[in-house]
Amino acid sequence: MAAEIVRVTTDEQLQTGLDIRKKVFVEEQKVPVEEEVDEYDVIGDSVHHMLLLDEGIPVATGRMIYYKADTAKMQRIAVHEAYRGKGYGRVLLLALEGLAREIGLKSSILDAQCHAEDFYIKLGYKVISLEPFYDAGILHVRMEKAL
Repeated sequence: MAAEIVRVTTDEQLQTGLDIRKKVFVEEQKVPVEEEVDEYDVIGDSVHHMLLLDEGIPVATGRMIYYKADTAKMQRIAVHEAYRGKGYGRVLLLALEGLAREIGLKSSILDAQCHAEDFYIKLGYKVISLEPFYDAGILHVRMEKAL
């Protein structure tokens, strides 16, 4: 894997990430586009988007927002279907966590789709929700990790 992490700084890069998310969440998982795209899909001080490129090809995206004091919330982590199971999601999430540490955040939370719970457990996350909950019609659990 020759992955390159890109911190999104242009509208073109942001659109590339949105295109990946629309493919994964809207087309594959049938999430309504109005639930997928929200007020954090901008370039700004309170949100950080990342792309992961493999030999120049955009293969994954994710974003981090400020959840509460000292806590990042990782969101919209998506990997193109052809690139799943090859470590790209791990690389992307570790880069987002690294950014959170750089800016002084102490913990990370995320709402994981239940089928991906084991992936996040392997990366040190623990389930903190009392029971699974629906988000965009898909079962999730809230997870947390100290950074």
